Amino acid sequence: MTATETALFQPIGTLKGVGQKRSAAYEKLGIQTPYDLLYHIPRQYLDYSHPIPVTETPLQAVSPICVTIQKKMAPQFLRKGLTVYKAIAADDSGTITIVIYNNNYAFEALHIGQTYCMSGKITGNFLRREISSPHCIPAGSTHLIRPIYPLTSGLTGAMIETNMQQALALFQALPADWMPDDLRTAHQLLPLPDALTQIHFPKDTQQMEQARRRLAFDELLQLQLGMCMMKTQTRQETPYPMHAVDLMPFQQALPFSLTEGQQHAIAEIQESLNGSVPMNRLLQGDVGSGKTVVAAAACYIAIQNGLQCALMAPTEILASQHMHTMQAFLAPLGISVALLTGSTPAKEKTAIRRQLADGSLQLLVGTHAIFQKDVQYQKLGLVITDEQHRFGVKQRAQLAEKGEDVHTIVMSATPIPRTLGLILYGDLDISILDELPPGRQEIRTDVVDSRYHKRLYKFIKDAIARGEQCYIVCPAVEENETNIKSAEELADELANGEFKGYNLGILHGKMKPKDKEAIMKSFASGKVSLLVATTVVEVGVDVPNATIMVIENAERFGLSTLHQLRGRVGRGNKKSYCVLVSDAKGETARERLMTMKKYSDGFKIADTDLKLRGPGDFFGSRQHGLPELKIADMVEDMDTLQNAQECAKSILRNDFSLSNHPALKNQMNKMFENIKN
Repeated sequence: MTATETALFQPIGTLKGVGQKRSAAYEKLGIQTPYDLLYHIPRQYLDYSHPIPVTETPLQAVSPICVTIQKKMAPQFLRKGLTVYKAIAADDSGTITIVIYNNNYAFEALHIGQTYCMSGKITGNFLRREISSPHCIPAGSTHLIRPIYPLTSGLTGAMIETNMQQALALFQALPADWMPDDLRTAHQLLPLPDALTQIHFPKDTQQMEQARRRLAFDELLQLQLGMCMMKTQTRQETPYPMHAVDLMPFQQALPFSLTEGQQHAIAEIQESLNGSVPMNRLLQGDVGSGKTVVAAAACYIAIQNGLQCALMAPTEILASQHMHTMQAFLAPLGISVALLTGSTPAKEKTAIRRQLADGSLQLLVGTHAIFQKDVQYQKLGLVITDEQHRFGVKQRAQLAEKGEDVHTIVMSATPIPRTLGLILYGDLDISILDELPPGRQEIRTDVVDSRYHKRLYKFIKDAIARGEQCYIVCPAVEENETNIKSAEELADELANGEFKGYNLGILHGKMKPKDKEAIMKSFASGKVSLLVATTVVEVGVDVPNATIMVIENAERFGLSTLHQLRGRVGRGNKKSYCVLVSDAKGETARERLMTMKKYSDGFKIADTDLKLRGPGDFFGSRQHGLPELKIADMVEDMDTLQNAQECAKSILRNDFSLSNHPALKNQMNKMFENIKN
């Protein structure tokens, strides 16, 4: 490593002007070295290259203007701790009052007769304009597009700009770009020193966009390289090669016909199981799409090959439901199925452990109890986890370690766009069930405001009188700063008011697991008619008798969550309803809720949600063990993502270890170094 390279990776305090306090402030932003600082990307820019005439600035909006200071007023001391400074400025169109609060330094920096570019919120009326606490630069500045950085206490934008210039000077002295010239040329990308300079101090918007494209491509290429390498490295030769299995007996034993989507997913699984490396597959399907029967088919194939299977669910009641379903599918074919949870009696646990060890038990369904130390399998070949995002990576790994290079399937009922899925689950093959089995009831969805509560409660009472059950879901457990009713508060209010005398239950995430299980069992058995809950019911047991889902303050939920919640009803043969209650006036909030009314297809909803909100709510990156993307946007940069994917595949095809691309390998390792656990 050269002296310049060494300087880039020294503590941030080695930069001029960065003392202990500023170093601590940078630390809060995750910036420890000058190199880290280079990737502290502006969150937005102030563009002074096209100022707006004062009289044409829109009110209540932030606008750039170019004005000359004409007059400065005496400070106004309104009260202790509040001093207001004012100045009059003008351009060719008219005058504007500059208002500065508690900042004598900024006020003194304005000189009468000098012209400044400013940006700030414009207030006032048709005749009079004000600009509050504006960002200012001299009109003759070289760079009229200025970065606005994420800040923290103890740091200003000016401080970061000064330190950034120093870091860029260090980087400019480096001998080369880590990206090979041929690759950079093929994709028409800027050299890295130019890209970093222009992302921080662009001369125009075209430069800024070129810089952002280069840095986004870098991130996405490194991400794809890492994911591809992880995917391949985890695939060793399977010790249990399987042969093709005749699935006709399995299909004939079913009380229904498989959909085309289910048949296709089973065929994909069969092909993978017959391969030479362990399968690692995501089975993704909308609520009610029939993932369980596909999982049962996979178990049938493995068991016919003399292997054992394990299916793990996040709750006891869901595990119990899976066990009964699997038993119904597989027991007629002579396959043994058992349930193991924390509540399983000791005598039964002992028998299950013995049967697993001697191989007589072929499929074990349960909670995390199925990977405990004293649970040993004779020949575990296939592991299935349901609602996989509810389990930690370590839990899934512990279960997989019960066998030797076992095949794995993870199931998810959260529809996500396929391209995003390739990122989030880059180490998995993906099978998608995008159609519902015939006979599934469509759920009527309505959007109402809180004025409809009386009518809504009457609707619920009528349903309960018919012997049906209902959910009411709240966004919060406890009273919070927005004064939204908590689940506990609403349950108490309803139990003592509108639904006094009714069998009402409450369910939320802060309850003890055994209490949650007890409530869900009571609801599933019909003892509880009305369940007030938080999103903990998003992953829940099938209750065919539940016909109404009411979601309070619906605008506070992501569309995918709303869709998951809606899928809790409509599981039987009765007409079902989902009512979204919201007083939100915003256009975006309204558009999102009307999407729920318009679409029942979870994948269309996911696409809309992604466009409206970005990928942040689709299982946060950190939860999935992925590096955080600082620049690239998986919505805006779809084309760049696809190019990066193809590029990564091409590189690895000829140089899987990246031995011919050491600088690229180094960059990739930096991206993934914090997520190896």
